[in-house]
Parts: sequence; C-alpha cells; structure tokens
Amino acid sequence: MSSRPSPDARALAAFLARAILGLTFFMAGWWKVFTVGAVTHAQSGFVEPYADTWLPAWALWATGTAVPFVELVGGGLMLVGWLRWPAALGLGGVLVLVTFGHLLAEPLFAFNAHVLPRTILLVVALALLHEDRWSVDGWLSRRQ
Repeated sequence: MSSRPSPDARALAAFLARAILGLTFFMAGWWKVFTVGAVTHAQSGFVEPYADTWLPAWALWATGTAVPFVELVGGGLMLVGWLRWPAALGLGGVLVLVTFGHLLAEPLFAFNAHVLPRTILLVVALALLHEDRWSVDGWLSRRQ
C-alpha cells in the first residue's frame, strides 16, 4: 500500500481547505458590509484605533472600507472555487494588512485566533490548487 494520498484524498483536502476558508472570509465580509457597514467598520476598526500612529487618515479610511468588500468577494469566489488565484491574492493581502495593523498596535499580538488559521487554510488551498477538481475553476479547465 502506498503512503501517498490518493487523488480523491488530495481533492477532498483541497475542497475542505478552500470551502472553510471561503466561508470564513465570506461570512466576515457579509457581516461587515451588510450588518456593520463598511464605513462604520473603517471608522471603528481602522481610523479610530490608528489615529495616533504615523498612518495617514486617508489610507485608514481606504483600507477600512475596502477590506469588507475584499473579504466578501474573495471569500465568495474561494467558496465556489472560481478565480481562486485572484481571490487568494486579495485574501492574502487582507491577512498581511491585518497582521501589520495588529502588530503596529500591539507588537506582541497573538494572531493565532483569527489570522493563523486563515493563513494555514489559504496556504493549503494554494498548495493543492491543481488538485481541487471540485471547484468551478477545475470544472472549467476540464471542459476545455
């Protein structure tokens, strides 16, 4: 018996990582856009907490209002497995941005509750990108 996982096992691992990652970001984005509101999210999560830092207010407003939409769209795309590479770039950018912000505010910030699990899922989804045949991208590539 081979110790290498079967193609079905790799496809399942890719699907699970992608789906959980997609759901996590999609639901966070949904909540921030439709419940909290992107402007309120920007003000309470970016502008006010970082007003006394060297970061310019315009950048805090821009990123604070953009992040919920990147999470919503990127999470939705990742969830269905369509345009996974661009979605991964956007979600990875959010993870880097959030890590930077938290570490700027608190240099020893423990990012294991939110950032680390999402980063691991993103890395796994990217590592298994070509194994993920249960995605829209996989289906489209088989049709060509």
